Amino acid sequence: EDHEGRRQSARCSPPPRIGPRCPPPHGGAGGAGPPGGRGVCIREFRAAEQEAARRIFYDGIMERIPNTAFRGLRQHPRAQLLYALLAALCFAVSRSLLLTCLVPAALLGLRYYYSRKVIRAYLECALHTDMADIEQYYMKPPGSCFWVAVLDGNVVGIVAARAHEEDNTVELLRMSVDSRFRGKGIAKALGRKVLEFAVVHNYSAVVLGTTAVKVAAHKLYESLGFRHMGASDRYVLPGMTLSLAERLFFQVRYHRYRLQLREE
Repeated sequence: EDHEGRRQSARCSPPPRIGPRCPPPHGGAGGAGPPGGRGVCIREFRAAEQEAARRIFYDGIMERIPNTAFRGLRQHPRAQLLYALLAALCFAVSRSLLLTCLVPAALLGLRYYYSRKVIRAYLECALHTDMADIEQYYMKPPGSCFWVAVLDGNVVGIVAARAHEEDNTVELLRMSVDSRFRGKGIAKALGRKVLEFAVVHNYSAVVLGTTAVKVAAHKLYESLGFRHMGASDRYVLPGMTLSLAERLFFQVRYHRYRLQLREE
């Protein structure tokens, strides 16, 4: 099958949608939602929305710090065992119950510190690469796109797609919804927009990777039709130094998902 013509035409805009379109903007960089704000409009990113998109991305990633530090510990039994051994060693050496009880608090404090350190380094990396110029990175190259969710004229969610021509797949990434507007189906609508893009442009599958700890995120991907393809504890997040302290107090599990659209 000749994909060359499709690659050249696989720009951001798909053929006309079925259903209502976003009305033209009437004040405010974010455009406008349906009359009265009764629904959310998913449309292509506009250059004036750069800062709004970066803010939503930043806030969404920063939320992962406590989740990774505390909730994420449940996914790493070896770290739990190590921390229990450290507490037992403290008691064996000091014979002090008070000091031993302080060990878990100190370990959790270190987990928070290193989770914040690594995740902020990852943010800096992202904010100085693709999220520094969304127009240039996602809207201009063939096979890539960036969408925003607009409610009452404000950008409340984002998602991106990036093609991998070597295996004819498209990657869903940078999905985030403003915390004040969750529970309205916005994330699911953003995910469906990427699936629509993949079908229109004849990609064989949609893939994504995530280090999200929240169960709700994984249920969302499954509700969209994604299949969990495995997880790894050896993923190196951009910004990691792999120092001994990081290895002791920062662990992340990387999950891979795939939605097969057709066989190649």
